[in-house]
Amino acid sequence: MQMEPKVNILLVDDKLENLLALEAILDKLGENLVRATSGKEALRCLLHQDFAVILLDVQMPGMDGFETATLIRNRGRSRHTPIIFLTAFSTSDQMLFKGYALGAVDYLLKPLDPNILTSKVTVFVELFKKTEAVKQQAAQLVAVNAELRQSEERLRSLSTCSPVGIFEIDTEGGCRYTNPRYQIICGLKPAESLEKRWLESVHPEDRGRAVATWSNYICEGRDYSEEFRFQTAQGIVRWVQVRSSPMLSGQGELLGYVGTLEDITERKQAEEVRAQVIREQTARQEAEAANRMKDEFLAVLSHELRTPLTSMLGWSKILRSKKLDDKATSRALEAIERNAISQMQLIEDILDVSRIIRGQLRLNVSAVNLISVMEAALEAVRPLAEPKEIQLTTLLDTSVGSVYGDPARLQQIVWNLLTNAIKFTPKGGRVEVHLSVIPGEEQTTQKYAQIQVIDTGIGISSEFLPKVFERFRQADSTTTRSHNGLGLGLAIVRHLVELHKGAIFAQSLGTGQGATFTVRLPLLQNSRGNRGNREATGEISSLASTPLAGLRVLVVDDEADTRNFLSFMFEEYGAFATAVASVDEALAILEQAKTDILISDIGMSEQDGYTLIRRLRSLEAEKGGCIPAIALTAYTREEDRLEALAAGFQQHLSKPIDPTKLIAMVVSVLKLPVEVAVS
Repeated sequence: MQMEPKVNILLVDDKLENLLALEAILDKLGENLVRATSGKEALRCLLHQDFAVILLDVQMPGMDGFETATLIRNRGRSRHTPIIFLTAFSTSDQMLFKGYALGAVDYLLKPLDPNILTSKVTVFVELFKKTEAVKQQAAQLVAVNAELRQSEERLRSLSTCSPVGIFEIDTEGGCRYTNPRYQIICGLKPAESLEKRWLESVHPEDRGRAVATWSNYICEGRDYSEEFRFQTAQGIVRWVQVRSSPMLSGQGELLGYVGTLEDITERKQAEEVRAQVIREQTARQEAEAANRMKDEFLAVLSHELRTPLTSMLGWSKILRSKKLDDKATSRALEAIERNAISQMQLIEDILDVSRIIRGQLRLNVSAVNLISVMEAALEAVRPLAEPKEIQLTTLLDTSVGSVYGDPARLQQIVWNLLTNAIKFTPKGGRVEVHLSVIPGEEQTTQKYAQIQVIDTGIGISSEFLPKVFERFRQADSTTTRSHNGLGLGLAIVRHLVELHKGAIFAQSLGTGQGATFTVRLPLLQNSRGNRGNREATGEISSLASTPLAGLRVLVVDDEADTRNFLSFMFEEYGAFATAVASVDEALAILEQAKTDILISDIGMSEQDGYTLIRRLRSLEAEKGGCIPAIALTAYTREEDRLEALAAGFQQHLSKPIDPTKLIAMVVSVLKLPVEVAVS
């Protein structure tokens, strides 16, 4: 049986790899596959051979597919040879029409579907083989044409039904094509979409950014991808992602831009919901962390307040129940006083933090010489260093000038840093204190005083170092911790330093390596470090033996211990003290006997000190309406002091009561001629 001759198939593509791919797909047909790497070579092949079909690449250097097809059609021998165009670029209507005008029977987009390509080529091979069977060939051609029409319809349907908007813009910025989805997103009619650019549909608040980014894209020629809000004429606002790429010819010439608009409103809403969830989770975690910190702080606070109370109450009971000798009594009183001072310091720290949080911590500023401040702080901490045999060394530059600040608060800064260093330095260690002048930033004449407290203590871990100045933070807040305290001192120091326009830093090489705290404060311009000009800051340390001799004092407090203490104290200073527990009793005393000064607690049961002073000030002068009065209270906020003064008190003193300060205040209010020694 004679074998049927093979049919020739011409493969035209300038890229060898594409030809090999076509051969691999079509090899199973068993036909004769002829390669041509250019239009000219394809024409040479057509001079001597007839082909069942030509697979012709559109984009080729020199003579492109369209030009080659034109020449093929101009030759009588190949005028009716089927041509299938192949392209890797978008099959726009314009390119399709041009191909079909040249007699193409199909237009395939790379990458090719092997099955589709094989089926199409097989049709033309069979047509070529059965040229004698005209009817069958015509039927097959009708089928091929129907398939081609379906392909074209699919292309149109793809554009019409695409879920994203599609647009094509020429190099002048004019819109040449838009699909229905584009028109919906922009809120434009088909004719309007060709007259207006998509930029005109961008929300007014985003339009400036859109114009700027699109202009950069046109200039640079890279791919474009941005997200904007679009607003239609009907007021509909949606989020849209705009993408675009340059459209180039085979020679690399810019033909225009093709792009898409994708509605991403739902995605944006989901992102916002997710971001809100993350924010809520973060806030919840922060709240939980703050709550844990609060619980830890309250536990530590309870421990720190109860510890000195245990000693104070214990010694008090011993003093009441047993007759102690002078040495034991002195020891007991020293312990009570020491623990009371410790508890008072804890309370002062808490109150300072409260003032800081409320923004009510105020400075009484003046020119301050730091040498005197530091020497006072050093003297105050020596009793803490001596029991631990800690060596205190100083290197103070006496030429350091003055700073503008509050001397009491500056001393508090140095005192806190020193006590902190002593607390965390083991027995036999060393604490160094340096004071020097350092220059400011370049091109400025500002100089700074630098205070450094350097210890050989336990150091600070790298994990805790960034948190060392935070409120309520402690490297060890467990019940087994070896150092007491509330974790407030360094937070207070940082705030005080910042109030003085300074800065503070902590350095440590790690656990067991010691720590260095550095404070920098701006020096007064042209100030001189003259130790002879130090301010005389101090308090009343001694008074005449009986500065209040013959003075009649009325004490009002509902706490019996406080009444007894104040009565005893005033009598020790030579006054006649009367103590009562209520407002009514106080008014009764004032009606019966002349009183020189009133000392009243604010917080009392039934009627408070405000009630007493208001009722007193409503009386006539001869009935006691003008008696000087001092308020005693555990409420130490600035607004509490102002309220007491507004109510009619001349002075306000916070508890716990310092006898020296109270006596000095009485002397001041009554303007008594008492000699005061200042230290």
